[in-house]
Amino acid sequence: MNMTVEFQAGQIVYLEHSDRRLYAEVIQVVVSRQLCWVRPLLLVAFTQEMPQIIDLRDTSDLLWYVNVFQPALDTEVIGFLSQVLAKEPKPGETTEAKQQRNQFLHDIWQAQKESSES
Repeated sequence: MNMTVEFQAGQIVYLEHSDRRLYAEVIQVVVSRQLCWVRPLLLVAFTQEMPQIIDLRDTSDLLWYVNVFQPALDTEVIGFLSQVLAKEPKPGETTEAKQQRNQFLHDIWQAQKESSES
């Protein structure tokens, strides 16, 4: 997958792995290193029933390979964000959100590592 990616600051993008997507806002694209600096917004697990949405807005920013991000549809993200914004965060949710985000990133890292080794 070697294509030119032209994301703009403020654009919503996602990383996808298995049945989960991490939605994030682009802060900056570091073209010289092919990296994308993003601010995580949501982690959505697409289950048989309703999607499970985890609020990641209080987690730290990421610097990740730009070529694995996909542009997100505004209509899709707005629906998820409106559900998160309607709820007050509970104590301890930020810690769980960080753990969920870290597990998701670990899973992506492992999958990329395994695919490059084969």
